[in-house]
Amino acid sequence: MHCPFCDHDETKVTDSRLTADGRQIRRRRECLKCAERFTTFESAELLMPRVIKRDGNREPFDERKLSAGLIRALEKRPVSSAAIDEAVGRVCHKLLVLGEREVPSRQLGELVMEELRHLDEVGYVRFASVYRSFQDVEAFRETIDHLRHHRRRRDAGVDQLPLLPGEGTAGKDKK
Repeated sequence: MHCPFCDHDETKVTDSRLTADGRQIRRRRECLKCAERFTTFESAELLMPRVIKRDGNREPFDERKLSAGLIRALEKRPVSSAAIDEAVGRVCHKLLVLGEREVPSRQLGELVMEELRHLDEVGYVRFASVYRSFQDVEAFRETIDHLRHHRRRRDAGVDQLPLLPGEGTAGKDKK
């Protein structure tokens, strides 16, 4: 590591610790020539997949665009910046876990919509209206009905697996 002050190529690490989110290591370094101290951050280099757009063009995945889209959908909504950052992190993680070199933009959009559905229903509808190019009020109605259906299933515990073999979902008695 070159010193940013004198460009000397020998430095020593005086302290290392994980950052708050645990995705980077923060290192305090000291130049062996000029004795100036500086901080570096080390993180894993992960190759994100390329995004295949609807028109067939391919472009590199851009985390800033993902974040901007979520922020736009959640504008003036009671969702914290930390919650948005966590949602971006989850989408990025899901893309990495896929292990694909290229991902259709449609699949990326579905991952974003899933996160928004859990964060804020109004943000979900906003994003869906642009993402799915709603043409009329009926499209909004269908999306809202879909949200209500998911909410009823979640509230009834239908999404949960049975605790014991032979049990029905949501704690229903077996007959």
